[in-house]
Amino acid sequence: MTKSIDFYFDFISPYTYIGHNRIKNEGNGINFIYKPILLGGLHKLWNITPQAFIEPKKQFMIMDCEMVSKKFKIEFKFNSNFPINTINLMRGCLVLNNEQLKKYINLIFDAYWKNNENISDERVLTKVLAEIEMDISEFTKKTEEIEVKEKLKKLTNEAFKMNIFGAPTYVVNNKNFWGQDRFEYALEELNSTS
Repeated sequence: MTKSIDFYFDFISPYTYIGHNRIKNEGNGINFIYKPILLGGLHKLWNITPQAFIEPKKQFMIMDCEMVSKKFKIEFKFNSNFPINTINLMRGCLVLNNEQLKKYINLIFDAYWKNNENISDERVLTKVLAEIEMDISEFTKKTEEIEVKEKLKKLTNEAFKMNIFGAPTYVVNNKNFWGQDRFEYALEELNSTS
């Protein structure tokens, strides 16, 4: 049986970008199941003020992400368009097939947190979608479907019910590990049951 870890994510989070890269670089042999959520919606449910809206926390986050990325040899540039609304991009995770989805997640994360692109700009999204062989009009049509909108809401509400309050969160054996710096702890929990 393949070992698996649930990975709750939103493209808006720089720490999730780091966590995603750690999965790519260090998560060999483990099946990470990516669970898209809307971090802004989750924060509203918990009545949390995001770091982006508290200037000293935002400045610390920028410095911290740069320091951590350097340590793990991850290319990182804090995006000059931060924060943006990722709702359509997160819905996009629910309308792609497996192969497209993997590439899409990589491309969107890299565009935002490595290349300093504005991923809410239709031209940037069109470029990303071309690389996974999907037309922007087809993508937009699918992300506007009621079922897709409801599915993202449902995943976000499920995360709330599981006491998840931030991203990234790794879930192993019904235990939550919040933050990219809990990556090793999630792996240890997974290996403790093997």
